[in-house]
Amino acid sequence: MAEAESVIGTPDSAGPEESAAPEEHPEEHAEERQAPRGKRRILALFVVAVLAYLLDLGSKMLVVAELEGHEPIKVIGDVLRFEAIRNPGAAFGMGEAFTIIFTVIAAAVIVVIIRLARKLYSLPWAIALGLLLGGALGNLTDRIFRSPGVFEGAVVDFIAPAHFAVFNLADSAIVCGGILIVLLSFRGLDPDGTVHKD
Repeated sequence: MAEAESVIGTPDSAGPEESAAPEEHPEEHAEERQAPRGKRRILALFVVAVLAYLLDLGSKMLVVAELEGHEPIKVIGDVLRFEAIRNPGAAFGMGEAFTIIFTVIAAAVIVVIIRLARKLYSLPWAIALGLLLGGALGNLTDRIFRSPGVFEGAVVDFIAPAHFAVFNLADSAIVCGGILIVLLSFRGLDPDGTVHKD
């Protein structure tokens, strides 16, 4: 009987080492499978962040060189125009007296996003955090390098819709990233790729 079992390969014929092998550290195997995917998500986050940052930086350089000190440019009649404005406050011109505080907050957001990236396995979350990171870096660059001084610099804003505050591409990236995070949270999708149901 034992010979027959060894020939047809029944479960009983497996030795203790063979039967235990598949169950031996399932968590480690799961982590090994997730590692390449996690690296791709981190790469996606930083690609989005770099693109958002470069677009913001390039647009501000162009605005300072070509638009600052000149009349606003009408893009869509009176609905949308480009107008160079230096904003010492937060997004959309709020809180002008707290420039240093906003600088510290922006730096803290960047640190938190970088730390969170280590546990990132969701592409939508990577895109959302990349937008936040790129936008925060864009405005933080202004805070550090523009006048009147380090950590007190005024942000360059230039997108001026009618009856709305003037903003820039970094503000847009931050808002879009924030909206995407809210949507992902409502759908129950966590940064690590798991879906929870409340």
